[in-house]
Amino acid sequence: MPHLPLASFRPPLWGLRPSRGLPRSHPLSTQSEPHGSHITRRNREAKQKRLREKQAALESPAESSKAWTPKEIVLYEIPTEPGEKKDVSQPLPPAYSPRYVEAAWYPWWVREGFFKPEYQTQLPHATGETFSMCIPPPNVTGSLHIGHALTVAIQDALVRWHRMRGDQVLWVPGSDHAGIATQAVVEKQLWKERRVRRHELSREEFLREVWKWKDEKGGEICEQLRALGASLDWDRECFTMDPGCWMWTLRLSAISDIEVESRPLPGRTELRLPGCPTPVSFGLLVSVAFPVDGEPDAEVVVGTTRPETLPGDVAVAVHPDDSRYTHLHRRQLRHPLTGQLLPLITDSAVQPHVGTGAVKVTPAHSPADAELGARHGLSPLSVIAEDGTMTSLCGDWLQGLHRFVARGKIMSALRERGLFRGLQDHPMVLPICSRSGDVVEYLLKSQWFVRCREMGDRAAQAVESGALELSPSFHQKNWQHWFSHIGDWCVSRQLWWGHRIPAYLVVEEHAEDCWVVGRTEAEAREVAAELTGRPGAELTLARDPDVLDTWFSSALFPFSTLGWPQETQDLARFYPLSLLETGSDLLLFWVGRMVMLGMQLTGQLPFSKVLLHSMVRDRQGRKMSKSLGNVLDPRDIISGVELQEKLEDGNLDPAELAIAAAAQRKDFPHGIPECGTDALRFTLCSHGALGGDLHLSVSEILSSRHFCNKIWNALRFILNALGEKFVPHVEGVLSPLLPVDAWILSCLARTARECERGFLTRELSLVTHALHHFWLHNLCDVYLVSEAVKPVLLRSPRLPGPPQVLFSCADVGLRLLAPLMPFLAEELWQRLPPRPGAPPAPSISVAPYPSEHWHQPQLEQRFSRVQEAVQALRALRATYQLTKARPRGEAGPGLPSPCRKKGLAGRGESLEGRAQS
Repeated sequence: MPHLPLASFRPPLWGLRPSRGLPRSHPLSTQSEPHGSHITRRNREAKQKRLREKQAALESPAESSKAWTPKEIVLYEIPTEPGEKKDVSQPLPPAYSPRYVEAAWYPWWVREGFFKPEYQTQLPHATGETFSMCIPPPNVTGSLHIGHALTVAIQDALVRWHRMRGDQVLWVPGSDHAGIATQAVVEKQLWKERRVRRHELSREEFLREVWKWKDEKGGEICEQLRALGASLDWDRECFTMDPGCWMWTLRLSAISDIEVESRPLPGRTELRLPGCPTPVSFGLLVSVAFPVDGEPDAEVVVGTTRPETLPGDVAVAVHPDDSRYTHLHRRQLRHPLTGQLLPLITDSAVQPHVGTGAVKVTPAHSPADAELGARHGLSPLSVIAEDGTMTSLCGDWLQGLHRFVARGKIMSALRERGLFRGLQDHPMVLPICSRSGDVVEYLLKSQWFVRCREMGDRAAQAVESGALELSPSFHQKNWQHWFSHIGDWCVSRQLWWGHRIPAYLVVEEHAEDCWVVGRTEAEAREVAAELTGRPGAELTLARDPDVLDTWFSSALFPFSTLGWPQETQDLARFYPLSLLETGSDLLLFWVGRMVMLGMQLTGQLPFSKVLLHSMVRDRQGRKMSKSLGNVLDPRDIISGVELQEKLEDGNLDPAELAIAAAAQRKDFPHGIPECGTDALRFTLCSHGALGGDLHLSVSEILSSRHFCNKIWNALRFILNALGEKFVPHVEGVLSPLLPVDAWILSCLARTARECERGFLTRELSLVTHALHHFWLHNLCDVYLVSEAVKPVLLRSPRLPGPPQVLFSCADVGLRLLAPLMPFLAEELWQRLPPRPGAPPAPSISVAPYPSEHWHQPQLEQRFSRVQEAVQALRALRATYQLTKARPRGEAGPGLPSPCRKKGLAGRGESLEGRAQS
């Protein structure tokens, strides 16, 4: 069958204009603003402490049960229609409750159109730049796990930051039709509910059933994305099987090599496989005798781990230099089941030191045997059908049996005929389909391929030259290795659900196969008419029944969502994809295919950066697996869940269910508490996305929930201090009177600069660290409890400066926080009084992202010395067990002489207050 010419595909064009890049007001720096050597030392010590605590947590056998006590759940109970703005006229509840905070905001954001690029062009701070991304399309059959949540958290943070800075932003949602997985689910459902097989329906009837299933069951991913706060343009939602999105396992189909899980077996292992009535033993080597024709006592013994393929054997091969078989060269052997004569052939590919040195040759069911058979002109015998049953070539006694049921009958027949020579444990690697869980079987079929060598060379060169940047850079090694070993890409899949291959066979008697390709049958008929020299109306065309590999379809997803190339002059409009952000190494292959197809269709790169984030593992470093019980639905962490009940509703077999349940009881003895969306997002983004694997624990997310509560209490304090009659100054017009006011504003400005640096470099852990340090340490732990601030707020008449500083800290701090914690930021920001002058932004999601003001590095350095003095005094108080009670006027003999002379402890004021004032 010919290779599929990609140049035949010419889909329509639509999309936004490409981004012209990010304006940068200052060069990027990898160095933080200095705060003095003692601060740096303390930060380093604190970091080392955190690392020690993280390591101890990883070595701990289970989540700490002391880290959490149940919190009161506060509900938002004011009647609010979907899409109506949330009522924020009531006082804030006394404590942070995620369920209260996250209520009602998302439908309002969507209805107001804040996530649409058309809305953003109307913003007063619009930059005229564009930023666009498409979501890596998840499989419609599944649901998002915590790894997907990491992808969404990173993408949404970047999208919200670009939107707030005034860029025209488009983030397109969508899902993958998951050809193999979806067809398997629907086939199982049809059999379970109606006892109907797919082939008992017409193709059109079956596809109607698939679309019906998709409409009923395929919306779970969208609900998860909304729960995560993903600011997607839902009016542009795209499904890979939508009309605008296309141009034209054993039990089901051909599969890609990267969809095969290689499972090592130490020896005899029993597995339950789909469609097989009994467990099947693997990891066993069966020795079978092939009698030598004409010599009653002579035989050649071969070993096989797949006795079910014996009916397809067409030869036995030995190494030409193996002296054990030299005398049998060019002799004939009798097939142990059929008695037919088979040649004993010699081939240097045979390894004489493995087993008996003789191997059975089954070209129809082994890639290596297919190559060997081709070298010796052997005709293959296909004895296993596409449905996994034995074919008619096996004889009536085996025809129609499941191949592993047939295995047992074949073993019995060998014993009866006296040709069974033994059974022993044999370590092996078993290929398992990651989609269906079935053992992969190799079948010979005519397939369509895409030539990849030339395209792969261009993709490899793009990275090598720097035209395409992979971040982090260590992915370049995998990229170059993959493309240097790339073969032709089989894009045929024997399915009904998917993009049908646009290839047509010209049906003519006594003629060689003539294939033509076209977007439509009419276009293909025109091509066929040119090739045959006959009128198109007289030709009979038969369309290939196969569909395209889902990886092929999903690799075209950015094209179909963001614009197809049509003519050469339109390439300036093609692919406004500013950044492609993906997950694990597996998606690196998806990116590679997308780059190949993009360069083939357009002659240019579809994007210049790829950001590949870490893989999420559990706190013990294990990969997420249903059978381990550690796969977490993001909604379970957001809302809390009793995992045992949910596990029992799944589809694990009893053995796996018992293992998973035991693991969950150990790791989550009390289930998962309600953490909230903002805490989950903040935790995921706090890990270095450009580093190694991410080991996630629920205790980390609970810490982020505590951080949310800290921000909540800070805003309650600030709102109470401002009062109802407070009127903020115009932004930027602020002259702090007190040194501590200037210091906190400088900290705020430094935080804004660090956040900008983190977003520009797409290292979101810099952003989370800067925000955590400002809110927790600068604002809450120092400024709000400062003895220089509290008296001023209580003084009457009140000085105007501190309230304005408090307001600026709240306003700017929440806007800095909004890309990472959108729900909490919106809930609190909506309660701040508006600034006079220009109309306020309706939502924090479209408010301007703060830029740097008020930064005074020298003031921060001086203040750091004050903080050092405070810490020294606190250490003295702890060392000498001093209390806050007022001591007698004369200092005791136990105090150091400097304290006695200055009388610091005898004036009725706190040590901290004296130091700070």
